[in-house]
Amino acid sequence: MTKGWPNPGELVVCTVTKVVDFGAFVQLDEYDNKEGLIHISEVASGWVKYIRDHVREGQKIVCKVLDVNPKRGHIDLSFKDVNEHQRRETIQLWKNDQKASKWLQFVAAEARISPESLEDIKDKIRDEYGNLYAAFEDAAQGNMKSINKLGLAPNVVEALVKVAKDNVKIPSVDISGYVDIICPTPNGIDVIKKALKAAGSVEGGDGVTVEITYVGAPRYRIRVVAPDYKKAENILKQAAMQAIEQVKKHGGEGEFHRHMEEAKSFQ
Repeated sequence: MTKGWPNPGELVVCTVTKVVDFGAFVQLDEYDNKEGLIHISEVASGWVKYIRDHVREGQKIVCKVLDVNPKRGHIDLSFKDVNEHQRRETIQLWKNDQKASKWLQFVAAEARISPESLEDIKDKIRDEYGNLYAAFEDAAQGNMKSINKLGLAPNVVEALVKVAKDNVKIPSVDISGYVDIICPTPNGIDVIKKALKAAGSVEGGDGVTVEITYVGAPRYRIRVVAPDYKKAENILKQAAMQAIEQVKKHGGEGEFHRHMEEAKSFQ
């Protein structure tokens, strides 16, 4: 749960609790189930004949915060001002935060910390990241700069990283390129084998794999899976250059092609 009150313009996940003629009452899932109201004029564009055609009790919806009055405990919301893309994205962020909250229970058990200390850790993570899930993404990928800013005890950091690596699926990209390599010397086959082995051994760190496959003489495909495009492209070029440099050292030739249609066999 997020402490305090939402800000005007913020998108929030709500559960519809009561539908009446003049609107719908909801609970804000992320804000300690504080109550909000969607006036019938904010339910849908145009005239609303039957409000239950648009919202119903028990439904999980995303609303835009229009106005907040903490003194009166009043929150005005709009359902019609949220488009489908915003709805999907907000729901996904909420689901991720729910998962991360559960994972923090695992961290607490692993590090043997009290419920009070756990709440303090949640506050620190939200202050630094804005949500809980982002901290687990960083921990899973080894991005410790922001994690270290949290000022957590070493045993808590260790538990956070362990739980993150066990539960977070690191996003990745999958790209391919091609090298044409030949070596006309008597030991040319061995040279090419060593060149491809060198290409496949390029180090990219966690979450990076390099795979070499035969396409058809003299062409080989280099496939790289990495956490992001920038790293994938760099690793792909490094792997290709490793192969090309190896064959050139032994009197061979090589060319790198990012796309299949660019590749042409040597004449």
